Amino acid sequence: MSADIGELSGLGLLTWVYRPGLVDRVVAACGRGEQRRRLLPARLVVYFVLALALFSPAPYLEVMRHLVEGLRGQGLLGEWHIPAKSSLFRARQRLGSEPLRVLFATTVKPMGTEATPGCFWRGLRLLAVDGTCWDVADSPANEAAFGRPGNSRGQDKSSFPQVRMACLVEAGTHLVLDAELAGCRTGEVTLVSRLPRSCGPGELVLADREFLGVPLWRAFTAANSRPPPSPRPSPTARRPQPPPEPALPVPASVTLTATRSRPR
Repeated sequence: MSADIGELSGLGLLTWVYRPGLVDRVVAACGRGEQRRRLLPARLVVYFVLALALFSPAPYLEVMRHLVEGLRGQGLLGEWHIPAKSSLFRARQRLGSEPLRVLFATTVKPMGTEATPGCFWRGLRLLAVDGTCWDVADSPANEAAFGRPGNSRGQDKSSFPQVRMACLVEAGTHLVLDAELAGCRTGEVTLVSRLPRSCGPGELVLADREFLGVPLWRAFTAANSRPPPSPRPSPTARRPQPPPEPALPVPASVTLTATRSRPR
């Protein structure tokens, strides 16, 4: 995604997807509502964090400036001005991650229809599970929370801590329906085993050959979804050989003849 701020869509689209009333209820339910009027109310900070996630290459102040540009053009900002970057940092800390998690869980749902390419197969909605890792800022807090992967140079570790994510995605639209995050030392199978909570009847879950095991199958079956099918063996894999047939006795006669050898 380009960092060109002209490509950002502004606050209007975000408020159309996430209605202000819903955002206010989520903020209040999470106990993040402000006790006094602030330059950065919690509702605006929620939209700001959503914009940061969508356009991560763009600077903080440019994202906020674009978010409120439409309101300024309509004369709705009054004397409000964009605060300093340090104020945006503190506002994110006050908000925390819980309101974003609740907002996601409240609004996420599949979007594909029968006419959407790749969304259905024989009447079943196609979902997929997979995992990935990405680097985070090199800080003591991130290292303590997520850890660092090793490398091939011996005892040394990677230059950056890493986060591992496993997600449940709608195949046709690539819409993320659920996700689990942890440190890089937590395996993908462990994280995927928590995702059947978002599955239901009429869905077929796809996965690659890494996600095997009876517990994972049982978890998806309990959610009334079709579990990942067993992967086909590799063409180069060695096929099991049938057991050897038992030996049968064969009648035979043996004649021994002794000869005198010459001295050496």
